[in-house]
Amino acid sequence: MTAPARNGASLLERLAPDEARAVLHRLLATRPDLRAEVERIASGLLSEVSFESVADDLEHTIRSLDLGDLGSRAGRHHGAYTSPSEAAWELLQEATDPLLEDMKRRSELALEVDALEICKGLLLGLYRVRGTQGDEFLGWAPDFPEETAAHALGILAKREGMKRTGQARHAWPHFDEQFVEKHIPDWSALVARALKGE
Repeated sequence: MTAPARNGASLLERLAPDEARAVLHRLLATRPDLRAEVERIASGLLSEVSFESVADDLEHTIRSLDLGDLGSRAGRHHGAYTSPSEAAWELLQEATDPLLEDMKRRSELALEVDALEICKGLLLGLYRVRGTQGDEFLGWAPDFPEETAAHALGILAKREGMKRTGQARHAWPHFDEQFVEKHIPDWSALVARALKGE
């Protein structure tokens, strides 16, 4: 039985992520019979994703950025100058890069449906904040939503190409045209171009 910490939380609840990973690896080294169950639990955790929640979180993160964030990044720092536009792009990339990395990671784990769901959420979140040149922050990077959407779709197109040439271990699910028509209709041409690799 795990001894409770002073505030009532168990030791396991207070582990840092790398410590929890080390505990899991040691447990599986001593109890390999638990591997299948651990894999099942991990798969269930990773599958708990929906494009709506991804889009909502991304939109909130982007709309939370303001001129204060821009001011802390733009200007002259340590002898180098960063323009407001460059600073806005950096901050927006910091908001979207984790989603792109998660999308790639899930596809490498053969969780293509989940990776596609993240891609759809990324596109929808970006679509919601597009065309906001009047926004004090987003006005500094008006092309960011479309360019990042095209980049995400380019990752998808590359995966599709691997599937067609037999390099992928698993089939990539088809990008849903109904999703485009319902949620991001103004980007239908962008989606078609990006998925063709243009």
